[in-house]
Amino acid sequence: MSFILHGVGASEGIAIGHAHLASPAALDVPHYLIPKTQIDKEIVRLNNAFTIVRKELEKLQSTANQGPTFAEFNAFLELHHMILDDPTLGLAAVDCIAQTQCNAEWAVTQQMEVLLAQFEEIEDAYLRERKTDVIQVVERVLKVLLGHPGYIPPPSKHDGNSILVAHDLSPADVMQYKQHQFAAFLIDLGGITSHTAIVARSLNIPSIVAMQHARQLIYNNDNLIVDGGQGIVIINPDKYILTEYRLKQNQLDLEKRKLKRIRSIPTKTLDGTLIEIHANIELPQDVEQVKESGATGIGLFRSEFLFLNRDDLPDEEEQYDAYSSVAQNMRGLPVTIRTFDLGADKNHKIGNHSTVNPALGLRAIRLSLVEQAMFLTQLRAILRASVHGEIRILIPMLCNDYELNQTLQLIERAKQSLSDNNVPFGQKVKIGGMIEIPAAALSVEMFMRKLDFLSIGTNDLIQYTLAIDRADDAVAHLYDPLHPSILWLLAHVIHAANRAGMPVSVCGEIAGDIRYTRLLLGLGLRQFSMYPAQILTVKQEILKSYLPNILPITQKMLKSEEAEKIHGLLAKLNS
Repeated sequence: MSFILHGVGASEGIAIGHAHLASPAALDVPHYLIPKTQIDKEIVRLNNAFTIVRKELEKLQSTANQGPTFAEFNAFLELHHMILDDPTLGLAAVDCIAQTQCNAEWAVTQQMEVLLAQFEEIEDAYLRERKTDVIQVVERVLKVLLGHPGYIPPPSKHDGNSILVAHDLSPADVMQYKQHQFAAFLIDLGGITSHTAIVARSLNIPSIVAMQHARQLIYNNDNLIVDGGQGIVIINPDKYILTEYRLKQNQLDLEKRKLKRIRSIPTKTLDGTLIEIHANIELPQDVEQVKESGATGIGLFRSEFLFLNRDDLPDEEEQYDAYSSVAQNMRGLPVTIRTFDLGADKNHKIGNHSTVNPALGLRAIRLSLVEQAMFLTQLRAILRASVHGEIRILIPMLCNDYELNQTLQLIERAKQSLSDNNVPFGQKVKIGGMIEIPAAALSVEMFMRKLDFLSIGTNDLIQYTLAIDRADDAVAHLYDPLHPSILWLLAHVIHAANRAGMPVSVCGEIAGDIRYTRLLLGLGLRQFSMYPAQILTVKQEILKSYLPNILPITQKMLKSEEAEKIHGLLAKLNS
């Protein structure tokens, strides 16, 4: 049966392929008695599940044999092998089945609790936290026992048509699936500017969020058409619809190939105004995409992604290697490294902090100032890497002068510690601040007196100004970059920076959305930062723009307080 589901398009494009369902992480474990005559079969079922999980881990190990984090990933897999082979888990679960006649799922869950209790008694905090690995191993076993696929294998070389369908994915999950080359992502939860959607967009594949019940309604291997631009999924389409969408897909591919012709052309408006376009990245290996896009620098290196999919902290050497490799590969072009922006939906296990509302809690620079040892390690690594290129430091979520002063003092401490040990580092590393809290935008002049550049994070600026959780699809329709207050704040910050001769960029999602390109130009923005996949499309829009025609319409938008009128003026601006 063919039918259509609607969601919110997070990344444009068309994908045609078959569904690959991701199992939910949390599984309900049943408890029931096994007849004595079936106990041996139940034990065999448990042992077979352990064997399958071992093979899954071996498969993961064989496919993750490259990249800067291979050693850590390999160690993580070895630990899971050790937990799987621990007699307290496997052999004891067999004994539990034999003695109590319980089902295999219940037996392995009970032994997990025994193991977790043992880990709780360990004094060493690092080793104690390995209990999360125990849970992950048991979840793999349970998924096999309950008939859920636990490991999502990468599509084979001759099959690039797998479309991942999930109820929810964290940013860490999406990063893990980078290597799998899925044709598209479909996610029940999330908003268009959630971190999961942002990372999915960085993969340059069609993605739809806020699907609501796709994970329940779509079956493995269903034929799917994903239209990221329209936010629709067609399940089991007929041959006529398939033909129509294959034509659309070919047309989009042709347009992408044509865009590559402008890669090396200087980015100027029709009236000759030069515009800089930088790239956003998460990991060092993303630099290859940056080079292919023709970006003139990296405007945002989201360094916190070095933390995801792991429980330990990257040490100074690992961070130094990551930052210096990016600087070297960019061959003298600027590289802006944002210090760890952990918290909210980018979960971390640093310290012992809990909060009712993560988006308003201990995150970003607030967390770094509390965990100063971690912060100094990162600052030292960035400063050391700065001898290999033009590296800049960007501080996220600044709110007041106290945070800024404390941050600057810690940067000086990091420099002093390097000097005391005769470790070379860049003496004139520029320091910038993220303007993403309304309070910072309103008092931007204070930050400008102590910083070298500004970067406007529109995703959080909109979230905090409009009091909307950008990861919550229930209020996603209220997330409006054209709200009069947002336009005023953007204009205020950009104008203040331009008047003072201070570089200012926008690195939020609207920078890579061509609907807002001319608006940002009209507000005075001359530096954009976005994912590499968005650069050529935005560049083409800039090349077609004429500032003398844009400025009057932009001024009318700033004076208007009516949403309908502002949207009408935007349509006129883009016509």
